[in-house]
This record gives sequence, structure tokens and C-alpha cells, in this order.
Amino acid sequence: MERLSHSTKLPASVAGPTYDRAALRPGIVHIGLGAFHRAHQAVYTQRALSANFGAWGIVAVNLRSAEPVEALQAQDGLYSVVVRESAGDTSEVIGAMVDWVCAAKDRQKVLDYLADESIRVVTLTVSEKAYGLHPATGGLDLGHPAVATDLAHPHAPTGVLGFLVEGLALRRAKGIAPYTVLCCDNLPSNGKIVRRLVLEMAERRDPDLARWIADNGAFPCSMVDRIVPAATDTTRSLAGALLGVEDRLALETEPFLQWVIEDNFVSGRPAWEAGGAIFAAHVDPYEKMKLRLLNGSHTLIAHLGLLNGLEYVRDVMAVPELVNQVHRHMKAVVPTLDPVPGIDLDQYQRQLIERFANKAIAHRNIQIAMDCSQKLPQRIFAAAVETLAAGGNAAEFAHVVALWITVVRKRMDCDDPRREEIVAAARAVDPADPSASFFAINGLFPPELVAARAWRDLVNGEL
Repeated sequence: MERLSHSTKLPASVAGPTYDRAALRPGIVHIGLGAFHRAHQAVYTQRALSANFGAWGIVAVNLRSAEPVEALQAQDGLYSVVVRESAGDTSEVIGAMVDWVCAAKDRQKVLDYLADESIRVVTLTVSEKAYGLHPATGGLDLGHPAVATDLAHPHAPTGVLGFLVEGLALRRAKGIAPYTVLCCDNLPSNGKIVRRLVLEMAERRDPDLARWIADNGAFPCSMVDRIVPAATDTTRSLAGALLGVEDRLALETEPFLQWVIEDNFVSGRPAWEAGGAIFAAHVDPYEKMKLRLLNGSHTLIAHLGLLNGLEYVRDVMAVPELVNQVHRHMKAVVPTLDPVPGIDLDQYQRQLIERFANKAIAHRNIQIAMDCSQKLPQRIFAAAVETLAAGGNAAEFAHVVALWITVVRKRMDCDDPRREEIVAAARAVDPADPSASFFAINGLFPPELVAARAWRDLVNGEL
């Protein structure tokens, strides 16, 4: 079958770029060329370009794997997003990318882009574990491999922070204003966290550089939401049927998408609001809502699925008794949230249940259960701390922790950057206090939960 390319004539039923791709120029560097970016920020950017064309083409950077970069090259930077729902599947071809680079193969090309005045925004989806965030201090983890390497060799970066700092240093040396750094990963107050980490790395390198970034840069917070399962052969077959050509980069996703962005940019931005993005003075309420209601519930569902031999989220949501647990979890979360402008929380919860139950979306529980040491603190632990401080027992959050520990003990394995510590904790279980070895993992649990003996007993009661 012919492969998707710029010469492909798309069927009338398939949406595609309505702007002149040949006239598109770089304006954004995106680091982290994964499925989520391609089904979310790139979609918003395409819609922004269609409504208000400008020099906002995306330079897509993958830090390590060359595979998606080579696939984009083979398809002239085009790929399709298949939106799946019970009413039927639809497809949109995205063409907002103007270049694509594997940093591990061509570091200098990435740095040249970051130092170029035409680049005004750098967006990030590299996953929580890539930032080198110290679990106890909330600052820079000097033991993180990429952080340690980039501090030792600042002009030859390998990690996301190293590239950001070196790019900013090059711009300062050339007398060019900094780019806006827009984090789109699931970290609480993500812009503030990335700003702190960038400034800490810059300070260790050159205090004057750190002051220049602090005085002139911008790190807006953002909240992103769209369920994007890992693509499969079925995904590619669906795309081929809709397009009439092969698309090896095809994605499948749900109809829903949301992006809330703090409107704090130093050198302009695309008209993302044309695609439905919400610009707000404060993103924190939206972020907390999403992290605790959607992501926290996802973590619960994933572990319920793993314990019950259910492969997909939709399988868990087909079991009424398990759905009741999701409802109970959401009910426990709501009192920990701040008022969210324009959002009816009851309706939001109903919408989440419908999204989770979408039979057309094959979101694997094992995928969601990855990297829990990076996810539990903001999704579960923070809500538990606040509930206990308000006089509640936080039992629903203890339930999620117990499920996680049970899954780790059952599998004696996990896909996690702290895997060795977690598996060691599973092997060192004390029958008299079965959660103790997990609570002893350095910096994983906040001290308030480590000290909350009654809450820890709730966790133990389910082990």
C-alpha cells in the first residue's frame, strides 16, 4: 500500500491541513515526540494555523529514539489521528511539523534551533521522570543520570534540562530574548517546577545566566487532557482504511481534548484558543482537578485491572462493582479541590466515567500503571495529606496505595525509574507491618503520611 505523503490525495471524509504547508516556518521546538504531543498540542497548533496562520511550525525533537523521527521523515512530516467513538471513527491528518530531529544523533541541530530567534516557544512532553526532580526536596536531583551528565558537560546536553539551559545560554550570548518554556507534563504547577529546575541548573553553571533567565524568561503552567492509548497494528489498520494509504505513525484517541494555559509568554504564541484552548490567569485549579480526578482515578482503575486480569480500562469499567470504587474515589477527591472556573464538577465526573467506559478506546492498564513513583505523589498522596489535615480518614487514598503495593508484590516487578527500590521493598515485607518497607523508600511518601500511623494501618488492612 502507498504510504502517506505530501502527494497523497485525502478522501473527502478526512480532515487535513487547510493552510499552505510550504509557507510554514519554524516557531516552536517541541521536545518529546510521543503519541500524546501528536494527538494533543500538534492538533491544537494545526487548528491555530488554520484560523490565524503564522510562523508557528513545530520542530519535533525526540531526545533518544530515532524511530519516530525517521517515520516522520518518510511521511513528509504527516500522520493521522483517528478519533474513536461509538458513532464511528473519523480521521484528521496533521501537518504542523516542519522539521524533526533525534537529539541523540544530531545534538547540534537541536541547539541551532534553540539558539535561533525564530523559535519563540519550547513545549515539553518528556514524562515526569525525565526532569530530574528530587523526590524529597522538589529541586534538582544531582544523582539523576541526565542531570549529572549535563552539569558535567553543559555544552553537550543529553537531557531536557540540559538542552533548555544550553539553548538559553546560546541566546543570551547572541543577545536574543529567551524562548517561553511551556511544560505539558503531568506535574503539579508544572511551569513553576520546570522554572525552578532550569534556574538551579543554570545557577550551578553561571549565576549571571540564571539571573538573566529569571528576569527575562517565562515558564507558564498548563494542564493537558486527552486519552491517547499506545498505537497498535489495529490502529494502523483503521488509519489505512480511512486514508486509503499506509500511515505508520497513526494514533487513536477519544473525541475529548482540553488544554488550559497560563497566559504568560515573552515572545508571542500561536492562537491556540482557536482550537479550543483556554487561557487563564491561574491554571492550578484545573490542574489539581485533572491530576486528582482523572489521573488519580486512572491509577486506581489500572491497578484494579491488573489485579483482576483485565487488560483495558474499558474492561474495568464494564464491571459495576469496580465502577463503584471509581465513583467512591472521585467523591473522596472533590473536597480536596479548589473552585474551578467554568467547570461543573458533577458533570466533569460523569464525563470522566463515560470517557473511561468508551468501548472504542483500547487503553491498556499496564501502560497507565508505569512510573507510579513519579505519579502517586501528585495524584494520590497530596489529596491524602489534605484530607487528613481536614480531619478525614483518607481511606479511599489508602485503598489506592494498597492496590499499588499488592500489584507490585504479586508481580515482583514494575516499570518505574525507582524499580530496584520498589522491588526490594516488596521482597522485604514484614507481615506485622506489610507497608513499612514501602513507606521507608527515601522521599517517596510525604512525611505527613509516614507519620500518620492510623492511615498507614488502613493501607495495611488491605494487604
